[in-house]
Amino acid sequence: MRLKDVAKVVKSKNAGPFEITLDIILPDAQAFDLVEASGVFDSALFARLYGFDESEILFSAYRPALAFKATIPRRIASGDIGDTDVYGAQQHAPLLDVEIPWSGSKT
Repeated sequence: MRLKDVAKVVKSKNAGPFEITLDIILPDAQAFDLVEASGVFDSALFARLYGFDESEILFSAYRPALAFKATIPRRIASGDIGDTDVYGAQQHAPLLDVEIPWSGSKT
């Protein structure tokens, strides 16, 4: 199953002018536990999807919010010449098709 088929929210936003935060929020504890147990989401995945070194990625799972969060550097500062997404709001797209091994019922 792809992330876009199971996640409640997948979004990105500025975390200041030099970083972008990517948020994945699952609909319930069962979905969160299945995704977390799959091991799919970690700093290596975000590094690979966004073309950074793994050491540049800040990643965390936060069960109380049923969420995964990663912060990545921006290649161009927000609003600088050449920036095509001043709010960082369109950077989550590569996550949508990430495959999740799924053994639960579709939520």
